[in-house]
Amino acid sequence: MPATYPAPYKAALITGASSGIGAAFARELPAETDLLLAGRDTARLQAVADGLRRDGRRVETALVDLRDRDACASLADRADAFGIDLLINNAGIGAFAPLTESTQDQLLDMIDVNVAAPVILTRRLLPRMAARAEADGRRAGVIVLSSVVGIFPTPWFSTYSATKGFDLYFAEGLAGEMAGQPVDVLALCPGSTETAFHATAGVPFAPEVGVVPPERVAREGLRALGRKATHVVGLPNKFAALMHRVLPRRATGWILGRGMVFRYRRGDWLRRRPGTAETT
Repeated sequence: MPATYPAPYKAALITGASSGIGAAFARELPAETDLLLAGRDTARLQAVADGLRRDGRRVETALVDLRDRDACASLADRADAFGIDLLINNAGIGAFAPLTESTQDQLLDMIDVNVAAPVILTRRLLPRMAARAEADGRRAGVIVLSSVVGIFPTPWFSTYSATKGFDLYFAEGLAGEMAGQPVDVLALCPGSTETAFHATAGVPFAPEVGVVPPERVAREGLRALGRKATHVVGLPNKFAALMHRVLPRRATGWILGRGMVFRYRRGDWLRRRPGTAETT
C-alpha cells in the first residue's frame, strides 16, 4: 500500500520506469496520481503499467530513447499535454571502466541520458507545471536522480560520477531558482540499490554494505520532496557525504581510488568488457 505524501500530485512523468527505482516510484505514488511511464523496454514497461491500471486511473506508456534529443522534446510535449505536475527524471545509464577502456559512444550516451535529457525535459516542462500549480493553488514537483557517487569523484566511474554530480548541482541550483514559486525540486542521491545496475554496468564486484531496495529510495524521495533540496539515502552514504565535506577533496579521491584498486584487482576487472545499464 503506497504511503501518504505531502503533495497530492495529479499526474506524473517518470523516466526509466520499466524497472528498478523508476518502477518503484510508479508503484509508490498514490492511485490519485495519473502516470505517464517512459522507458526503452516495451515488455517491462507494459507490465509495470498493467499492474497499476485500476479504479479509472490513467496510466500511459511512452517508448523513448533519451539519447535522442528530439525524442526528449517529443516526450516533453506529450507530458505537457498529459498535464503533469510531477516530473521524476530517473532514467540514466552507467558504464564502469577506465576512460581509455570506454568507447566514445558509451561516454556520450551517459552524457546524453544523464545530463542532457533531464535538462531538456525540465526546461520544457517547468513553465507550464508552475503555471498550472499556481492556477490550481497546488504545488508541482521535480525529482532529479543523482547518486552518492555524484557527491565525490569516483575513479573508474569518472564519467558516470561526473554526470551524477551535474544532476546534483543542477537540481540544487534549480531549487534556489524556484524559491517563492509553487514548485519543489529535489536532488535524490541513492547509493547501492537492489537493481541489476552493477551487473549490467560491468562492475566486477557486488556491493557489500548499505544496499537498499528501490522501494525505499522512491519512498524517501517522495517524502523529502518539498522538505529539502537534497536527500541522501542510507546511513553509510550519509556518512560518506559528510566525510567528503569534512576532508580535503584530494583526500577523498585518494581513499576512493585505493579502495577501487584493491577491489578491482581482486575481481580481475581489467579483463572484463565495460557494460551499460539503465540506472539512477
